[in-house]
Amino acid sequence: MGFFDSEVVQQEAKQLFEDYQSLTQLGGEYGKFDREGKKIFIEKMEALMERYKIFMKRFELSEDFMAKMTIEQLKTQLSQVGITPQQMFDQMHLTLERMKSEIEN
Repeated sequence: MGFFDSEVVQQEAKQLFEDYQSLTQLGGEYGKFDREGKKIFIEKMEALMERYKIFMKRFELSEDFMAKMTIEQLKTQLSQVGITPQQMFDQMHLTLERMKSEIEN
């Protein structure tokens, strides 16, 4: 069975995408959130990023050709803007840390 044939993989990919879309839409209203709302938003983004890292690690560890191609496509797309997948995650983490420090002050 291929990596993408797995119902678990398909469900997790779908859920990650839907959660990301929801949080991105919600993020447009971030400036209007009260302090507690901002904390919740940041926590949800951190959890989503952790789930995404785990999902990507599954791709990297898979022997499936399509999974390996997906990782290579991501690396190629990110390299076009001059970053690696790890740098992408690091930047997201820094952004969330900055957001946390802003609401603590």
